[in-house]
Amino acid sequence: MWNATRSEEPGPNLTLPDLGWDALPDNDSLTDELPPLFPAPLLAGVTATCVALFVVGIAGNLLTMLVVSRFRELRTTTNLYLSSMAFSDLLIFLCMPLDLVRLWHYRPWNLGDLLCKLFQFVSESCTYATVLTITALSVERYFAICFPLRAKVVITKGRVKLVILVIWAVAFCSAGPIFVLVGVEHENGTDPRDTNECRATEFAVRSGLLTVMVWVSSVFFFLPVFCLTVLYSLIGRKLWRRRRGEAAVGASLRDQNHKQTVKMLDNCLNSVYPDAVYIALEGSTGISVSILTFLSK
Repeated sequence: MWNATRSEEPGPNLTLPDLGWDALPDNDSLTDELPPLFPAPLLAGVTATCVALFVVGIAGNLLTMLVVSRFRELRTTTNLYLSSMAFSDLLIFLCMPLDLVRLWHYRPWNLGDLLCKLFQFVSESCTYATVLTITALSVERYFAICFPLRAKVVITKGRVKLVILVIWAVAFCSAGPIFVLVGVEHENGTDPRDTNECRATEFAVRSGLLTVMVWVSSVFFFLPVFCLTVLYSLIGRKLWRRRRGEAAVGASLRDQNHKQTVKMLDNCLNSVYPDAVYIALEGSTGISVSILTFLSK
């Protein structure tokens, strides 16, 4: 094995090609041209899909917000929640181009530290707001179906607007650590102009903040999923019982109608034929069957 010693340093009689150092790339060649994170064909397909989603998402969410805000009769409590989700999704779609930029050219990040933090914060907070809004809407549906009379009193437009404001406040506060969690950093010993990245900071990794945010994101996913499972299970049970009850009530109403019909017929016959004698027998189905026997004097 060849070991470089002090006597083998480049000098008048010993050049870099003699040592084989010409095969080593310089620092600039390592950082000037960096390949994308994923293969180009895959990135092309992802980009085409994202562009289609961007156009449809922007148009659809804007249309939803405009329709609900323009027509007063559509400003129901449910549509207020849907408008909040439309606004959240609209912001997420507006951040999509920056995600594509990072996929195609993640290094160097030339858009500044503020934009790096801001677009990550908006994406995270909108995700939290959407999840919380879906949960709140499910709670409203639960009260509307299981406690319809109470829902008319408790669920009002004013209270729904207040709930939406609280949801966004919680989402912004929960995503606030993003401003410390991410930032523009570069590798030590390299030129920042070539290696700047929008990524999790070294401080976030060392301090454990990154781990905390992972747990927060997990809670924002699993807790709403658990709540939705419980709520829709209760809604399903209520609808199932209501369906069975309506079937039983329908049968009871039919029995009462039959009994009233027979009673009216009996009264008519008794008024016309005072000497008539009738015998009423109750069938196993609960439907009255009248057997009339007429006796003549």
